[in-house]
Amino acid sequence: MPALSLTLISGWAEELAFSSARCKILGVTRLVAVGIDAGSTTTKLVGVSADAALIGWRLESAHPCVEEQVARMLGDLRSELGAAEEMPTVATGYGRKLLNAVTKNVTEISCHARGVYACLKTAGTLVDIGGQDSKVIRIGAGGKAVDFSMNDKCAAGTGRFLENTAARLALPLDEFARRALAAVDDAPISSTCTVFAESEIISLIARGVPLDAIVRGLHRSMVSRIVTMIYHVGLLAPLMLSGGVARNPAVRALLAEATGEAVVVPEQPQLMGAYGAALLALELTRRPREH
Repeated sequence: MPALSLTLISGWAEELAFSSARCKILGVTRLVAVGIDAGSTTTKLVGVSADAALIGWRLESAHPCVEEQVARMLGDLRSELGAAEEMPTVATGYGRKLLNAVTKNVTEISCHARGVYACLKTAGTLVDIGGQDSKVIRIGAGGKAVDFSMNDKCAAGTGRFLENTAARLALPLDEFARRALAAVDDAPISSTCTVFAESEIISLIARGVPLDAIVRGLHRSMVSRIVTMIYHVGLLAPLMLSGGVARNPAVRALLAEATGEAVVVPEQPQLMGAYGAALLALELTRRPREH
């Protein structure tokens, strides 16, 4: 069988430099169910075997014709791993309702909670920071979402906020995070809108504020919004983090500092929604057929 491939487009190039719980990843069993996370910035597919092991995945930049993109990605996954003749697929994410050929679509909240619980084997509080929204989910026994808070009305507090401000400062994302960690102080960023924050950045630079302090202030501003959501839902340790921004070491460090809790990250944080969807798809294979 050909080696599994992963197109990793996350800008956070730094590997997780601490111990984290791992999903069981195998490449030797048959594909029986697939989860699809059609996000606003990336499209993720995860395949699982009959014993719920994560055995293959695909991750690409989101395409405007998402149904065609998913069909191609799914075809690649099926041909590489082999698949059951009748294989259920569950979709989640921003574009889940655009996928007409799937068996079922499920909310992001349920799928992220289920995927992270399966990887980390614990209830707790999950922060998922995506490209255009952020979610805080309190996960209970069995991976059920007990409560949640979601920011999907503004880019502030999302991955897009950091990407846009990094681009405005002409900094690669990995350097952006390193500068935030290196700064001794942070410059307060008071704006609650990405557009206004950019104007504030220009003003701070004009006043001679060090760039590292500005970058740390931008990270602090984002984390502060997330922490407000955490305490709205209720902080139940451990504090877990998923989504592409989970690979940003400055976000992890500032989130831990602000809450006083160590931040736990699954091995593949961007795949958790798709993995949870795949586990829900797997359940469909176990239900008795209706006569």
